[in-house]
Amino acid sequence: MKRLTVDELPDGGTPATLAAIGAGWGPVARGGISRYDGAGHRTHNEGRHTHTVPEIFTIVRGSGTIELDGEPAGRFQAGDILIMEPGEDHHLISDGTVPLVFTWMHLGPMAESQP
Repeated sequence: MKRLTVDELPDGGTPATLAAIGAGWGPVARGGISRYDGAGHRTHNEGRHTHTVPEIFTIVRGSGTIELDGEPAGRFQAGDILIMEPGEDHHLISDGTVPLVFTWMHLGPMAESQP
C-alpha cells in the first residue's frame, strides 16, 4: 500500500497522474463513491479481498483503520489517498461518529502506444 495526501498531488492533474500513482497502470476501469455511517463499518466482507489491478481510495470524510493481510496497518483520515497494490488483501474500518465517505477506482492496464 502507498499513502499520499491530497496536498501531495501534482498541480494540474490529468489521467497520466493516475498512471503515475498507480505505478504504470492506466485509466480508471471502474469506480464509485461509498458512504458508511458510524463506527465499525468494514468496506468488504470478512475474509480476503484482493484485486488483480491497483485500487485507489480517496478519503473524502471520516477516519479509521487500514487492515492489510488481516492485520492493522495504520490509520486513514479525510484527505488521504490510499493505493492498494494488486493482490494486496485490504479493508477500511471506520471509526468515530462522522460518516466515512470515499471514492474508489480500479485501474486498468496501460494501453499499448501506437507507432
